Amino acid sequence: MYDREKICSTLRQTGFDADSYWVVAGAAMVLHGVKACTRDIDLGCSRKLADQLQRAGYSTEVYEDGSRRIQYRPDIEIFEEWRAGELEVLDGISVVSLKGIIMMKQRLGREKDMEDIRLICKYIEMKGGSYGTFFKHWK
Repeated sequence: MYDREKICSTLRQTGFDADSYWVVAGAAMVLHGVKACTRDIDLGCSRKLADQLQRAGYSTEVYEDGSRRIQYRPDIEIFEEWRAGELEVLDGISVVSLKGIIMMKQRLGREKDMEDIRLICKYIEMKGGSYGTFFKHWK
């Protein structure tokens, strides 16, 4: 399991250029403080990093749109150019915003993603916000 500290240390150990990747999905929720831990780390990455990883021999799946999913480790998947919303820097690491996580999870539409959206909304309310206000300016 990955908590905030383990996510940060694992990502720093990769040696990836900080501008070439960003944290998405459950690991992003951990870094935002929405949940305590996650089973794996999902990242979005630049085309340049995807090219480097593919050349280095990492298992790569190419999707219909030409983007790639790279299996970096059994517990780390990297998706080329996968993101929605803005990026925020947390603990020196680029992370998709909470709005971006919701947008991404809505597109996936799985039950576990809907549960994560509910968790994010509860988190916003717990912090004194309103998810109605949170979505107000979101198009």
